[in-house]
Amino acid sequence: MMIDLKDPVFVADPYPFLARLRAEEKPIWHEDLGIYLAATHKDASEVLRNKSLGRIYIDREPVADWKTFNWLHSESILESEPPKHTRLRGLISKAFNRNRIESLRPKIEEIVGELLTELTTSGPTFDLISNYAEPLPVRIIAELLGFPRSEEHLLRPWSQAIVKMYEVSPSEAVQQEARKAAAEFSQYVHDLMLTRKSNPGSDLISELAQVEEAGERLSTNELIATCVLLLNAGHEASVNGFGNGMVALLNNQDQRELLFKAPEKHSDTAVEEFLRFDSPLQLFERTAIEDVEISGVKIHEGEKIASLLGAANRDGRVFDNPDSMDITRSPNPHISFGGGIHFCIGAPLARLEMSIALPALIKRFPNLKLSNEPKRRDSFTLRGYERVEVSKN
Repeated sequence: MMIDLKDPVFVADPYPFLARLRAEEKPIWHEDLGIYLAATHKDASEVLRNKSLGRIYIDREPVADWKTFNWLHSESILESEPPKHTRLRGLISKAFNRNRIESLRPKIEEIVGELLTELTTSGPTFDLISNYAEPLPVRIIAELLGFPRSEEHLLRPWSQAIVKMYEVSPSEAVQQEARKAAAEFSQYVHDLMLTRKSNPGSDLISELAQVEEAGERLSTNELIATCVLLLNAGHEASVNGFGNGMVALLNNQDQRELLFKAPEKHSDTAVEEFLRFDSPLQLFERTAIEDVEISGVKIHEGEKIASLLGAANRDGRVFDNPDSMDITRSPNPHISFGGGIHFCIGAPLARLEMSIALPALIKRFPNLKLSNEPKRRDSFTLRGYERVEVSKN
């Protein structure tokens, strides 16, 4: 079957279309996109984990125009396969480890408190995205990397311009903005890196510049690409996962009452259900590095196949009542953070941020409700809202 990933009807609610793809019970070839689409939980998970499928970045042309954008991707852990991926992940994990993430808890709680205090003293409504869901992870990543607070406002626009390139058929204007953002963002991080190398601090850039394993270090481009990826991937999941989940929750009276009555009790499982029910990342692409078969379909070397994460997360073979939100759902084996060697390295941080931000918001504003129809982003791959206006009373 054919689906148009840019059709406004599909973008507004892709799940009925994805259900029809899932019913095929095998990967389906999409002629216009030139890619197989894997929609069942079994197939989508296999795509993420099968070693015959790789994450292979192909330079955008003309290379002269896309030079910085290209190496920001080709030198990142997301676009690498072993042995390069193994080396990069080992080096990055030495600096961006469980202890460092947990050490951010007090800072996350502090920033959440600051944001809620600002909202308490503002008008009767606010935008859940720009006033709460968005500034929290951006500030945390900025804190982690040691970006000056006065320059945090630069980060989200750079990130947004770059990630728009992951959608289907980006316009020329989007491409131009992406090239500009890649050049400016990489130069910014490069300048900070040079400063930290001569005067290291306790930030992640300083540590990444010094981390070493078996005589190996991150190259300059690898370090810059890692920092850019941490911001881009590190806040998209939090912002969109939180926004998507809150809209679904506030539109579901029974689930809203359950969570608002006991936010501390249900927050952890609610966060997982937010991520499953309306996945912030819908599509993750891989390429066959040799012929491979998935559910009886042969994917030839060089052909592409995409794991449809949102479709997999609504698979009735794995989830009871998959099209219904259940904030107490457990177990919840969603694949919103990917799987295999490319499982999102920032997943623990995103979970920590959301698990602190959610109960704090509910306790501060126990009468929170939607005040206007939310405005969704015009994109499928990275699914989220531009604006979610809520009322405090």
